Amino acid sequence: MTSPLSAHFLAAHERQRVLEYLAPDARENLLLIDLVARHGCDPAPGEAHSEIAVATRDGAVVGVVSLRPSIVFDARFGAETLDAVMPLIEPLGVGLVKSDARLVGAMWSRLSRHGRRRAVVDRNETAYTLSPEVARFVDAAQGWRIRPARSADLDLLVYAARESLREEDRPDPFAGDARSFRRWVRGRVARARVVECEGRVAFVGYADVQRREGWLLQGIYTWPAMRRRGLGAAGTSDLCREAFAHGADHVQLAVVEGNDVARALYEGIGFKPFARLRTILFA
Repeated sequence: MTSPLSAHFLAAHERQRVLEYLAPDARENLLLIDLVARHGCDPAPGEAHSEIAVATRDGAVVGVVSLRPSIVFDARFGAETLDAVMPLIEPLGVGLVKSDARLVGAMWSRLSRHGRRRAVVDRNETAYTLSPEVARFVDAAQGWRIRPARSADLDLLVYAARESLREEDRPDPFAGDARSFRRWVRGRVARARVVECEGRVAFVGYADVQRREGWLLQGIYTWPAMRRRGLGAAGTSDLCREAFAHGADHVQLAVVEGNDVARALYEGIGFKPFARLRTILFA
């Protein structure tokens, strides 16, 4: 007779076996692999400690989901496993889920069924991946300078982060807690790369996950006055070059549904879609 599933928070001693469970689907599980690998370590300034839930049956791992800093389900997560972990998800007062659209829909149906939760943001995205053998990199134009971000860029990075969220119709966290938001952006400076054009920063992008299994790019933003000049393609290309130079298997990112300009930009570099995601910011 099959034993029932049980769910618990990840303990330090089982981190390796959880990583082994996630490894066969490394592309789909990239962010989750990074969160599990860093579990128990001090987070960057402004970031929350990671919380990971593990579902098991007879001692074997059958499902993994992060709860903080965001909800991310592993690639093999099923309906029965979701039932097992819902008691750990339901106490979350506010949260952000970004994962396979099918699973997010099932989770949200359970979480919002009594009308006590509302979706502040609810959107679909397409996850894209780039392999080195198909990459068609775009070079920076003469006079442009691509470099790592530095502390002196903080005000510009805060502006870009706020504007990027605004363009996605997400609430402005700066308005609620400016100091915490600046601290969060400051903690990401080491992961950011910028492009200078005409003497000023005009593009920023972040390599938020940097592993041999893959790099995850997020927070890509070009200043509106400098768009349609190739800055986004050049800046993204340079981030991808850096990833492959460090031995990354692939680079991935996500594009919000309806952003045809971004989709065309990334597909022009060689990115291919591989998953349909749904993002919900709930309260």
